[in-house]
Amino acid sequence: MRRSALLALPLAAALFGAIVAPAQAAPTELTCQGVGVDPSAQVRYRSQIFIDAPLRTVWQVQTDIARWPSWQQPVTSAKRLDPGPLHRHSQFRWTTPVPATPAGPATTLVITSTVQQLRPYQCVRWTGPADGTGLHIDGTHVWTFTPVAGGVLVRTEETHTGPQVDANVPLATQFLGQGLEAWLKDLKTAAESR
Repeated sequence: MRRSALLALPLAAALFGAIVAPAQAAPTELTCQGVGVDPSAQVRYRSQIFIDAPLRTVWQVQTDIARWPSWQQPVTSAKRLDPGPLHRHSQFRWTTPVPATPAGPATTLVITSTVQQLRPYQCVRWTGPADGTGLHIDGTHVWTFTPVAGGVLVRTEETHTGPQVDANVPLATQFLGQGLEAWLKDLKTAAESR
């Protein structure tokens, strides 16, 4: 769920040297261990990026939750709620700002994510609520990691439901897309710099 829970980042996606394909181009949903995003959600976005780094590096950057704020500016805090490597039922809490929109005031989302499915170095799927002043989102987020020639193809798909996002699906989808594109770009930069 992430900044994605994230009506958050109104950052334009300027992906330099990246492969990006928005949700609309994808015919089927992504899955982790056969489970995907919320099929009933109206707010959904999918994208992908090529990262020129070893799979182990990409996985470690993405799953080291406590370090997210060091490479994702919109993540203002992140904390694991259990010890050890990320695993099924792991939980983490993180925060991200959300700008004012016609639907509500600027706020900070507090997101509590729970890993529902995980296959190390292949995929992870988490769900959870994101709450801020005047805003509640239930999110489902899937990530897949596929070794390809020269690096890793990272794909992500996320859905949101909730009264505020369901009230303005185009705006909510725009913010979700901007957040995911920025996250992918930041992941690429962080992994390729290691």
